[in-house]
Amino acid sequence: MIPQSVFCAEGVACAGTMKHHFVPEVAGRPGVTGSSRHFVTGREEFFMLTTKAGPFHPEVSEPIRCVIADDHELLRYGVRRLLEDAPDFAVVGEAGDAAEALKLVLEHRPNLVLLDISMPGMSSFEAGRLIEEHCTGTRIVYLTMHEDREYVQQALRSGASGYLLKDTPAPLLLRALREVYRGERSLSPQIQTKLKDDAILRKQAVGVPLRRSTLTLRECEVMKLLAEGHTVKQAAAVLGVSGKTVEAHKFNLMRKLDIHNKAQLVTVAIQKKILPLPVPM
Repeated sequence: MIPQSVFCAEGVACAGTMKHHFVPEVAGRPGVTGSSRHFVTGREEFFMLTTKAGPFHPEVSEPIRCVIADDHELLRYGVRRLLEDAPDFAVVGEAGDAAEALKLVLEHRPNLVLLDISMPGMSSFEAGRLIEEHCTGTRIVYLTMHEDREYVQQALRSGASGYLLKDTPAPLLLRALREVYRGERSLSPQIQTKLKDDAILRKQAVGVPLRRSTLTLRECEVMKLLAEGHTVKQAAAVLGVSGKTVEAHKFNLMRKLDIHNKAQLVTVAIQKKILPLPVPM
């Protein structure tokens, strides 16, 4: 389901008449190819903006350059319109999966990359770690529907500067992205509350052994790929490891979760929100 606050971005971010110019070839930037898109917005054509889009800072000479990664094209469109209708943002690329997002970030070196979590193929957390390692000037923001503690912890360990939920109102999303651009960390209020509650529970649970059902990051990645229908060999190729390594992770996660077949693996992956619920046709 596409959150209304993002999908209706064009109505929130601006009022009055606007003209947009999408230039397929500008100063060496490639045009639309494959699943990724590259474009530049003609900022000089803005006629009227409201303060709902956030404060405009005329002293900012260069826009905040962003890459958007989400496997739902309609959501990417909504986020792109929200950012382009703000005077201080520019979208330099779109991706439908984490591998393509990594490629675009390495190519364009944007200020921000907005990553969904539940995308097919390469893990978004793995892409985040690689971006953090090789593109130190790019700040990572996960824009997701997941509120699970495990996802938040993995995101922060991968180098995230922001963890924002997709139901975030458009003005607050823009403000949060500006905060991240300035070097601050921004988390949705629900996530902040959850982390505070978890900190309290950890203090109360000192000395209590970790549950055996807790999966490692790699085990979660393997479980996601297998639940999506990848073979062990295909999962190994996506993760860049050997088939024996994937088999070992598969054995460990099935033992921890008391899983005995593929159907159970898919069911538990959905229950743990490692795999999103299938959308009814």
